[in-house]
Amino acid sequence: RMVEFAPLSVPLQRRLQTASVVQWVFSFLGLAQCCTIAYIALFFTRFWLVSALYTLWWIIDRKKPSKGGRRIHALRNSVIWRYMRDYFPITLVKTADLDPRQNYLMGFHPHGVLAAGAFLNFCTEASGFSTLFPGITPHLMMLSLWFRIPFLRDYLMSGGLVSSDKESASYVLQKPEGGNMLAIIVGGAQEALDARPGSCTLLLKNRKGFVRLAIEHGTPLVPIFSFGENDLFEQVRNPKGSWLRRLQHWLQQIMGISLPLFHARGIFQYSFGLVPYRRPIFTVVGKPIPVQRKHRPSEEEVDRVHQKYLNELCKLFEEHKAKYNIPEDRHLEFI
Repeated sequence: RMVEFAPLSVPLQRRLQTASVVQWVFSFLGLAQCCTIAYIALFFTRFWLVSALYTLWWIIDRKKPSKGGRRIHALRNSVIWRYMRDYFPITLVKTADLDPRQNYLMGFHPHGVLAAGAFLNFCTEASGFSTLFPGITPHLMMLSLWFRIPFLRDYLMSGGLVSSDKESASYVLQKPEGGNMLAIIVGGAQEALDARPGSCTLLLKNRKGFVRLAIEHGTPLVPIFSFGENDLFEQVRNPKGSWLRRLQHWLQQIMGISLPLFHARGIFQYSFGLVPYRRPIFTVVGKPIPVQRKHRPSEEEVDRVHQKYLNELCKLFEEHKAKYNIPEDRHLEFI
């Protein structure tokens, strides 16, 4: 006989949702340091063999982040990600079918502060990616720096993250059987410095590397706009030319990552903290843009496809902005 469980109470659901987001935010901010400290500290304990064996494994497995990674479906399907989805909530919106016999290169916009929409939609199954796009395997690119950190690299790969280098991109896009999707957060770390509520500014005007990559592999381009991505955090004022912005750019050039000074709500209060606001995110996946393959495209060919991509992204934004409470007079701005 089936055993029926009583549904969780609303307050308990809220607490679980908040807990899932808290663990995600703080694991994102502190996991790298914890993994590094643990790896080094183990060498000075009776468990030194763990780090020694991991070092050997690390050397043997060093190219895996550039070879499609190593996803673990049990982690991608974990219930904790569904609680995280419901916290905001986050919704993945499909506007066109994707042929599983083809590979795709998706441009994700905007970066936001912590790219919550990109992570949950493409590194977990909480929003139903595999149901919406059957036969498509998503890969999300992340700075190669993070894959140099012991233990953390394996955790990142388990969700489908791959390193952000050309070798990694080519490995995913050149698979002849198709069915692979490579998502690139085009604005990157620099765009995160402009992520604040209401912003529609994208660092895209001179970002053409992903377009050249699509042409070289003959891979259709798919624009994605994540409505609400910039609304999760407030950011300390850092206008261009200010001492803070110059410092952030200097640190970015040294470390490869930006350091936005952000804040939102707390765990037990709503005034101040590092927990994102409960604001909905709607990640809208646009229609594929056909791209003709050419091994060495000229600058003119890259510019032409890039302009077509900008036009399609603007069209996607304009068609859907009214549904997600974006003012009629607000439009995308490319810098």
